[in-house]
Amino acid sequence: MSAAQPVWLFGYGSLIFRPAIPFVERRPARVRGWTRRFWQWSTDHRGEPWRPGRVVTLARAPDDCCWGMAYRLDEAAAETILADLDIRERGGYVRMEIELELDGQGPTQGTMGLTYQAWPGNRNYAGPAPLTEIAAQVAQATGPSGTNTDYVRDLHAALETLGALDTHVAALAARLPD
Repeated sequence: MSAAQPVWLFGYGSLIFRPAIPFVERRPARVRGWTRRFWQWSTDHRGEPWRPGRVVTLARAPDDCCWGMAYRLDEAAAETILADLDIRERGGYVRMEIELELDGQGPTQGTMGLTYQAWPGNRNYAGPAPLTEIAAQVAQATGPSGTNTDYVRDLHAALETLGALDTHVAALAARLPD
């Protein structure tokens, strides 16, 4: 990213409801060609190595889009913020550039931003599984950042607040015990 351009960060998981980073501006945004899936193990935040939780990553989906939140970072602090996020997202995620559609922009007016994505093959990649299996894993997992169940429910509530329907997240949240 050029120093002359604003630095935007796209969050599609806990960064929506718990950014814990300083930012200059926050706007709903989406990325086309991607979908959100609970295909990544969490052994450091929402689970532990012996009982990992499941958290979201982006998966390629040519006909889909994923809504989330975009944060414009202060240019002077961007590298420090991203270095801190590299630590927060160390469990198999890599930083990548992605085209964002900020709320209010048309599809041809994309903005380049950064996000964290967990590619298949990383050490914590869980991959696809039936929702009943994912729900059972989520219901049992707890880590330093709280229960995995709270992560799913908080994400679902944040997406509902945005008016963003995510059938995968909603279906998983509906399968979790009260």
